[in-house]
Order: sequence, then structure tokens, then C-alpha cells
Amino acid sequence: MTQRICPKHVKYRAIWISDVHLGTKHSQVGKLLEFLRETECEHLYIVGDFIDGWQLRRKWYWADDYNVLIQKLLRKNRKKTRVTFITGNHDEFLEKFLGISFGTVRLVERTVHTAANGKRYLVLHGHQFDGLMHFNRLLDRFGSALYDRILDLNVWINRIRRNLGFGYWSFASYVKLKAKSAMKYVTDYEESMIRFSRKSGMDGVICGHIHRPEIRPVGDVLYMNCGDWVENCTALVEDYDGNIRLIRFHESDVHSPGRGEGTHDAGDRDEPDVAAAGASRGGRAGGFQSDPQPAGVL
Repeated sequence: MTQRICPKHVKYRAIWISDVHLGTKHSQVGKLLEFLRETECEHLYIVGDFIDGWQLRRKWYWADDYNVLIQKLLRKNRKKTRVTFITGNHDEFLEKFLGISFGTVRLVERTVHTAANGKRYLVLHGHQFDGLMHFNRLLDRFGSALYDRILDLNVWINRIRRNLGFGYWSFASYVKLKAKSAMKYVTDYEESMIRFSRKSGMDGVICGHIHRPEIRPVGDVLYMNCGDWVENCTALVEDYDGNIRLIRFHESDVHSPGRGEGTHDAGDRDEPDVAAAGASRGGRAGGFQSDPQPAGVL
């Protein structure tokens, strides 16, 4: 059973988000801000590629929404949310600061999360197990540029679909699903993550990197991917019994009324967002869809 409309405020024990890619025009910061305003947690993990250093080096792009998002994360940290920032390949420039804590924000390459039920999960971005990246970094960056063009087309397709009364559909995910080489790449990546998790004595692994949200048990190991905030808008959440679910925060009904513009922040009633008008620009009518079953590509 799925739940589309989110209650006004939901508290989780832990939340994992990945692949926000600040610096790219496709980063859906407006929806991420909505999600963060409607949730609280004790532990917040940013599982890599929060900032897209590759894109910023090619062409500088920094929207007002990005500043609002960073303010939101810092404010949550002040309110007793423990924030752990894990580096990825697109924000590898931060690796020189690994091990340093900025206040109570930790910057690490990987970490271990102990759930409420005692299970231990390895948390890392996952680019370390990307064979393509290790084989040829130039080819990896070419693939990133090609993916950006596919996302451009994804925007236009969904603009037409909305005008026709249809909901969101990920063209980028469809392309990846149909490309046999892409599916082999995904399968090899997932298997590498699972083997490493099992070898490390963990109950599972939580990662990002490939923009494919999923929860899938493989024998005695649970493979979990946060997805991304570029095409899928997904997160992993843990409740206070230690159960982890996949949340989809995308419009599923184009006729749903939005909340409209405004600076109201359910989690920060006494601290209005600066430049929140810029944040409302990126947000549309969103909602939670909880997916307790393994998620497909689409």
C-alpha cells in the first residue's frame, strides 16, 4: 500500500539522500526542500554527489535555492540532527577535508549505521566499485555529459505529458532499462557492493551513485540504493523499529493542488528561510510514496 500525500510532519530515526548534484540545472532542489521541511530525523546521511564539482568546473551555475538548502541542513544540524556528509566522485574535491568535523557535521568517505534493531549497514556513495570510473575517467565524464543531455530531453517529454494530463515518467530510467550494456553495468555494480558488504560482516549496504533507487534482499545481505534528486526524487528512511523503506517524492497526480509560494517551514517555525522565494521556484506539488517492496527502475 502506498501513501501519496505526506502528513504535515513526519519523524524518522534516520534519512539517507544521495546525488543531489548542486551546480546542474536538473537538480530538483525545490522538491528536496519540501521533503526536508516535512520530515525530522536523528541521523541525516548525505550519501555523495551533493555538489557537482565536475559541472561547476565546466560552467558555473549556483541558484538561490542552493543557499536555502544549505541553510536548511545547517539548521537541522543545530536542532540535534546528526548530519554525516559522505563524499562521492562528483564532489571528490572535498576529500582533502576527510575526517574533519564542521561543528557536529562529519565529513567521511564511508561509515557504518547501526539501526534500531541492531543491524549494521555500510554507508558509502559507491563510486569506489564503479569499474568504468577506474578504467577510464575521461569515458566516465563523457557518460556524465551524455546523461545530462538525456535529462534535457526528459524535461521536455514530461512538460508535454503534464500538458496532456499525465503524471511524471522518467525517460532517463527507461533508456537505462532498455540499454543492455547499461543494465550489465548496474548489475555488476550492485553485485560488487553486495560482495563487499558481506565480506565486511555487515547486514547490508546503503549507497547511491547509479541513480537507481532500490531495496533488494540478496541472501543474507540487504542492498539499498537511495536513488537521486535529479530524476527520481527518492530517499531511504528508517523508523524507530529499525525498518528501512524507500520514499518516492514525485508528483503522481498532475491535478494535485500545490501548496503555493511561501516561506513556511514546519521544521523551523521560528527561523524563516532566507531567499525562500527562490526555493519555491523549483517546487511543484509533491508527495510521499512509500515503497516497502524492491523498487524498479521506472
